[in-house]
Amino acid sequence: MAGLPPRKRIEDVELLRALAHPLRSALLNHLTAVGPRTASECAEAVGSTASNCSWHLRQLAQFGLVERTEGEDGRERPWRARQVGLELGELADDPARRAAQLGVVGATLSHEQELTQRYLDSLDDLDPAWRAATGLNTYALRITPAELTQLTEAIDALVRPFVGAIRTDAPAGARSVHVGLRAFPRIEHSGKAEE
Repeated sequence: MAGLPPRKRIEDVELLRALAHPLRSALLNHLTAVGPRTASECAEAVGSTASNCSWHLRQLAQFGLVERTEGEDGRERPWRARQVGLELGELADDPARRAAQLGVVGATLSHEQELTQRYLDSLDDLDPAWRAATGLNTYALRITPAELTQLTEAIDALVRPFVGAIRTDAPAGARSVHVGLRAFPRIEHSGKAEE
């Protein structure tokens, strides 16, 4: 992945708590996916008000995750994501940090569910080519921890060059697409890890 900007590794508990806020998570995800947008444009995309989005964008800016950029008309300056991916690292032993990490994961999963439901609700309005290109796949793998690490790194290497904030050569007709990956050991209803 030479030439791709690195992810920002987040270790600060206060930053993790800030990202656990559902609206902040959605705003950062939106800006990373589609590029610079004004607070008003963000509000329409995430279902909030421009003033509320503006306040939360300023909070994200204090942590260095977003910044103002020059607008086309000079009246309202858009915001843009400064990072092209975040890394939470392994779950921490410290209870406060672990709780904050899990809060970020929860906000992310909730946002992914919302995006998936919006997609399903709008199927009839989508171009047939986009409906045909969509993939909603699940896999039950038998794999070692080392193989799982290798697999997720290989998938990341394939997907990362297409990240909206990175890609500068997108052809006409390219749209913002959500791709989520979850890879973890299956846990039975009883709480035991499946063998």
